[in-house]
Amino acid sequence: MPRPTPDTSEGSLRVGSGEVRVFEAGPHQASEAVAFFHGNPGSAGDWVGLVGKVGELSRAVAFDLPGFGQSPSPPGFDHTIEEYADWVGEALDAAGIARVHLVLHDFGGPIALIWAARNPDRVASVTMFNTGILTGYEWHTMARVWQTPLLGELAMMISSRQVFRRAVASAEPRGLPRDFLDEMFDNYDRETRAAVLDLYRSAKDLGDRADEVASQLATADIPALVVWGARDHYLNASFASRQREAFPSAEVHLVPDSGHWPFIDSPEVCEALLLAFLERRI
Repeated sequence: MPRPTPDTSEGSLRVGSGEVRVFEAGPHQASEAVAFFHGNPGSAGDWVGLVGKVGELSRAVAFDLPGFGQSPSPPGFDHTIEEYADWVGEALDAAGIARVHLVLHDFGGPIALIWAARNPDRVASVTMFNTGILTGYEWHTMARVWQTPLLGELAMMISSRQVFRRAVASAEPRGLPRDFLDEMFDNYDRETRAAVLDLYRSAKDLGDRADEVASQLATADIPALVVWGARDHYLNASFASRQREAFPSAEVHLVPDSGHWPFIDSPEVCEALLLAFLERRI
């Protein structure tokens, strides 16, 4: 997987009562920044390649979500989607980011977009990689397993490195790099697995709640870039064009033969699209 460039630093940030790992590049004190939020499975490490590139244009910061990557959950954090949405604002405040260009993937999308819908004046743009407003979304098989008490816990218990690697890579049309998969599994410890169960169970009605978030965002018509792997096993590519319901002026790009992580399996395409989009807005 991509590694931090010499101009990308890895550090920690105090957010509320917890410490969070961040990767950062560019002018570290700038109050306008590009902020990256990952999904599941994932961490701030997913973004290090793009953070370094974006750092040539602007301040760029990738955050671990609490309980993911190398960032423990703060005391009393219950890993609900609402708590994570509130935490996004706390993390941006802690980093001194007043105006943000959001870059999102997977569950980082619904989490950060709930916050964005409540704070549209702080959002300069949104880039979505295989994520967004998921109106009417029906959960994939593994998500339904995680949402089922006892069955979800059992699935987490039996997920060895080989099982994890095979399950994730087999759903990807181009596969995924071994080191990327291994880093994801290394971070998929007991705390993260418990956080995943809590998060997915708190968001069972996500598809039903999406209309409200979409209508709030549509009024603001925030500049948006949608990049979607056309062969995503988890989130059908038909959701790509539907992001215009929330972002009427969105630019939408399908990446042929790409899966759920297009910025990993098609990095040059995704980098070019993101940089061109941000250059027009920073």
